[in-house]
Amino acid sequence: MNYSKQRELVLQTVLENPIHPTADGVYQQVRQQNPRISLGTVYRNLNFLAEMGMIRKISMPVGSDRFDGRLDQHDHMVCTGCDRVFDVECDALRQLDRQILDQQGFLVQDRHLLLTGLCQDCRDCREK
Repeated sequence: MNYSKQRELVLQTVLENPIHPTADGVYQQVRQQNPRISLGTVYRNLNFLAEMGMIRKISMPVGSDRFDGRLDQHDHMVCTGCDRVFDVECDALRQLDRQILDQQGFLVQDRHLLLTGLCQDCRDCREK
């Protein structure tokens, strides 16, 4: 992989933002440091970094894909009220992986679970 200052800036932006930014969000942040970068360059670099396994691309059922700097096995939940994406840490899912291995001999190497619902903030706003 050839070194690119722009690619490095895109990568660092994703790694430093646990909010699971969209490509547009990354673009807005990168432009603060490099005003001449194009949206197309950001898209190309995000897709390249995802293909190389340096970041994760989270395909969303509705709306723009998100990008995640965490590469360890974890899942996500998206709030349908505010569109924020949260990491899911769930022992039950890890137990499910083990149960599948024990019962069916299938080793789960990756899982892409996306839960949708309302976050606590949005639920609190609706109750007021």
